This record gives sequence, C-alpha cells and structure tokens, in this order.
Amino acid sequence: MARTASTMLALGTRAPDFSLPDVISGKTVTRDQVAGTRGLLVMFLCAHCPFVQHVNHELARLGRDYAGRGLGMVAIGSNDADTYPDDAPAGLRAQAIEQGLPFPYLYDETQQVARAFQAACTPDFFLFDAEKGLSYRGQLDGSRPGNGTAVDGRDLRAAMESVLAGKPVAAEQRPSVGCGIKWKNGN
Repeated sequence: MARTASTMLALGTRAPDFSLPDVISGKTVTRDQVAGTRGLLVMFLCAHCPFVQHVNHELARLGRDYAGRGLGMVAIGSNDADTYPDDAPAGLRAQAIEQGLPFPYLYDETQQVARAFQAACTPDFFLFDAEKGLSYRGQLDGSRPGNGTAVDGRDLRAAMESVLAGKPVAAEQRPSVGCGIKWKNGN
C-alpha cells in the first residue's frame, strides 16, 4: 500500500471555487452552495483506497454529528476513472449510499479542483473558516490501516470545534496520509 502525504497547503489560503456534479443527484453543486455560515470542510475521497475505506464509517458519523451546526461538508472524487473505474461516479455513488455519507459527493472529472486545492492523497481534508480562509489541513486522526489506533476523527473534530467557536485552530497539524491522487496521464 503506497503512502502519500498531503501537501499542507498554506493556512489562510482562500477556498478555491468549484462547480461539480453530485454523484447522487446529478445536479451541479458549487462551493458557495455547500459552504456553511461558519465554515466549510472539503474532503478528497475515493472508493477504492484502503485508507478511505478504513475511515468511511467515521466520515459518515462526522457528517451526522456536525449536521445543522453551520459547517458545510462536501466530498470530492478526483481520481482518473479510466485507470481506476471504481472511482467513476457510479462507484462513488455506491460508496456514498453504502456508507450513508450525509453530504454531497462531487465528481471532479477534469481534476482541476483537486489541483486548485493542491490535493495529494485520499483522504485529504481542508477546513475553511466562515471567511473561507484555510484553518486546518491534515489528518482525520492518527489511525491508519493496520496500526491498531482507533478511528475517532480526533484531530479533525478538534479543528472543526475551533472553527465553529470562531477560535484559531491549533498550529500543530499533521499531514493526512493515504493513496496518492490518481492523475490522468500520470501527471
């Protein structure tokens, strides 16, 4: 299992705009439609990656726990579906339904949105405050497939609580680790 770490985009970076199709509804969803009044969590996920499969249940729980609290949440799949057919819209849709993901799951066919966020792996998390400034980028928690650490979302949950309270997120942030984004033509 190859491990790729997130790029740790500079804190304060403004949330890139996006307009992508939702794999469930087929409707186009924009950044501003999913952003909450108090912040926005953008997650780069996919269906085939064992790192994502390891945390799927926690992502669903996170979505349920934070619903209605003013923090928008969205998942984006950006992998090359020609090379990884499980990560095509049908596979992402099946993942969202099977896991009960309670947030939009968008498909980034051109991979332009992943590039704008400098997403590097799945899962990769980007938490923005109410002004759409990046407050947290990094790991869900310290659990990885096979390391024996419980999946509890500790790091991301702490950051989300800070954003919801209008407080700064802790400066120490550890990169997410997962499967590298599967870029088209190996780029």
